[in-house]
Amino acid sequence: MRRAVLKEAAKRFPWLANVTLYGCLFAGGDLVHQLLAQKERMDWKHTRNVAIVAISFHGNFNYFWLRALERRFPGKSAGMVFRKLLLDQSFASPLGTSVFYTGVSFLEGKEDVFEDWREKFFNTWKTGLMYWPFMQFLNFALMPLHMRTAFMGCCAFLWATFLCFSRQNGDGTAAVALAFIMDPRKTLEEIFDSNYCFIILFFITGLKPTLTTQRS
Repeated sequence: MRRAVLKEAAKRFPWLANVTLYGCLFAGGDLVHQLLAQKERMDWKHTRNVAIVAISFHGNFNYFWLRALERRFPGKSAGMVFRKLLLDQSFASPLGTSVFYTGVSFLEGKEDVFEDWREKFFNTWKTGLMYWPFMQFLNFALMPLHMRTAFMGCCAFLWATFLCFSRQNGDGTAAVALAFIMDPRKTLEEIFDSNYCFIILFFITGLKPTLTTQRS
C-alpha cells in the first residue's frame, strides 16, 4: 500500500516527491551517524543543516541532472548507461561532495568553509567510486526516470551516514568509518592505533588515512 502511494506521488508530483524524500533520507543518515557515535545529546542543528543542503541543492540538482542525462543519452542500452555513469561520476559526484562539505560548514558559520573540503574531499570522492558507480548502474539500467531521484535518495541514506561521520569524525576513507562502526567507543587515536583499521584499509581502500579531528 505504502509503495503504491509513493509511486503514485512520484508520478503526479515528481519534483516535490523526489526532492522531499531525498532530503529526509539524507537527514536520516545524519541521525544514524549520531546514534552510532553514541553522543550524549543529539545535535539537531547539524541534522537541520544537512537537510537544508540536501533539499536545496542535492535533491534539486539530481532531479534535473538525471533528466538532463536522459535527454542527452536516452535509453537503457549498455552504451548509454556507460555514458551516463562516466559523466555522473566525473562531474556530479565531486560537485555533490564539494557542496556538502562547504554548504554545511557555511550554515554552521565556520570562518573557513573550505577547511573540511581541503582535508577530506579527495578521500571521500575515491571512497564514493567504490559505491556510487554500482548504485547508479542499477539506477540508469533498471529504474524509470520519475523514480531515479528517489532511488538515489535511498542510496544516499547510507552515503549521508558516511559523509556526516567523515565530516565530524573521520577523514573520508572507508577504512576509518568501518573501524569506527566495529567499535564506536574508541577514540580516533585508538582507531588509528588498532590493527583492524589498517587491515580494512589495505584490503578495501588502498588509502592512507590521516588523523583530523577528535570525536566530540
